Amino acid sequence: MGENVKITRASFLAVCIGLLALAPVAFAHHGTANYDTGKSVTVKGVVTAFDFVNPHVQIFWEAKDDSGATQKWQGELTSPNRLTRAGWTKSSIKPGDTITISGYPTKSGSTEIWIQKVVTSSGEELPTGLGN
Repeated sequence: MGENVKITRASFLAVCIGLLALAPVAFAHHGTANYDTGKSVTVKGVVTAFDFVNPHVQIFWEAKDDSGATQKWQGELTSPNRLTRAGWTKSSIKPGDTITISGYPTKSGSTEIWIQKVVTSSGEELPTGLGN
């Protein structure tokens, strides 16, 4: 019996160490490490898609750059649950809507934003919950 207790304890210890090793990976998903939180960009464009799904709501839109060329942008918000509590629905934003989005750009310079502010064409600011 003493042998089984040792094996059980060793297994339990191995599982605990494994979970501790994986914890940073799970928490990294919810961080802003990919974004430059010291900068903010604002981009106005036309919505092409709005994904009101877990784990993070995503908005996709097209905007013109300084030379007039069309760029495809995407932005990430907090969870649908948090946005629902702030007043959002699946139809808060629709393809074809003109919106102005402000937030943190990626460190890589890609056309992606961690969204902090969404303003509709009528000037209404949609509360973002500001969390991730």
